[in-house]
Amino acid sequence: MAVSFLGRTKVSDLCLGKPPLRSLSESATVAEALAALRNSDDSFISVWNKEGGGCVGKVCIVNIVCYLCKEESVLSPSSALKAPISNVLSKVPGLVMHLESSSSLLEAINLILQGAQNLVVPIIPTKKSGISRRKQHLQKSSTIGSEFCWLTQEDVIRFLLGSIGLFTPLPALSIDTLGIINSDVLAIDYYSPASSSLRAISKSLTQQTSVAIVDSDGTFIGEISPFNLACCDETVAAAIATLSAGDLMAYIDCGGPPEDLVRVVKARLKEKNLEKMLQEFTISPPFGSDTLVSSSSSSDEESSIRTPMRPGRHKRSYSYSTRMVRKAEAVVCHPKSSLVAVMIQAIAHRVNYLWVIEDDCSLVGIVTFSSILKVFREYLETI
Repeated sequence: MAVSFLGRTKVSDLCLGKPPLRSLSESATVAEALAALRNSDDSFISVWNKEGGGCVGKVCIVNIVCYLCKEESVLSPSSALKAPISNVLSKVPGLVMHLESSSSLLEAINLILQGAQNLVVPIIPTKKSGISRRKQHLQKSSTIGSEFCWLTQEDVIRFLLGSIGLFTPLPALSIDTLGIINSDVLAIDYYSPASSSLRAISKSLTQQTSVAIVDSDGTFIGEISPFNLACCDETVAAAIATLSAGDLMAYIDCGGPPEDLVRVVKARLKEKNLEKMLQEFTISPPFGSDTLVSSSSSSDEESSIRTPMRPGRHKRSYSYSTRMVRKAEAVVCHPKSSLVAVMIQAIAHRVNYLWVIEDDCSLVGIVTFSSILKVFREYLETI
């Protein structure tokens, strides 16, 4: 039954109600990408080939921050911002792939297991939309990606969770029993320079995971999450260049960086003769507060995983967007947690992974959506 269910379910069923992609041409500059991200509720914006070659990738603040932290970018931030966005895109092939809306969910899962993070699916026009053909034509011609939407790993996991009873007894098994805990994690010592984590941050973005912060005994302390970094703006590059990994973890908390850390960042930029970076990335704070960046606003939705607004910090700033963000606290589970419990926990916190720790907080590994989908795929082959 599960096999026929996945084969019968069409990708279009998972795309109902999804908004059209926000898009950029690959000839756009880094500065133009930053402006587009600031004005978008999405963490990622699709990048399209201007010659009609389709979607060639996606870009978020983290891609840009990693690019701006390179030595040549630090020495000349203004030149880096004028560079084409193609310089920022991940060179890993297959992260974004096109898929027809008539394709089966099983085909989508197979592509994800091959390495796809996002599937670009055509939006099927609804007959009851009440929009004239002329207006639909104008909408389609106004932006490269208006006829498409994203299908993500989270979308697939959420859909499977809604039909979890078809896969009994798989959901009740522990992640330890299923063997999906990956012990090969990206980790950095709490006191290490944050700049030394750049390669790991870039890799975690590609893997849709995170960078663990551990102490000398291997005890799990927290994480540097691309999800949280994506809720910042380019000014966080200055923090990465000057702070320790532990301080950066506090800096990118969605409540906004502590003012003492902001002062440290400014002082160290001056010590390192990086005045250009200081001038380029220092943004005039609202309300006369002496801060480099300020907090995001929040809404009732997902309030349980957001930091409450602070007095005087409720307006939109250029440093933290109004899109949904979560606290910097890492989401963890135990090796004996069941598969369905891990799925529910990840979906609730809007993450693609969970850290696995023992009772003493020692880090065991990480479990990801892709490893969960692999279990479902292998289960189908046995029935």
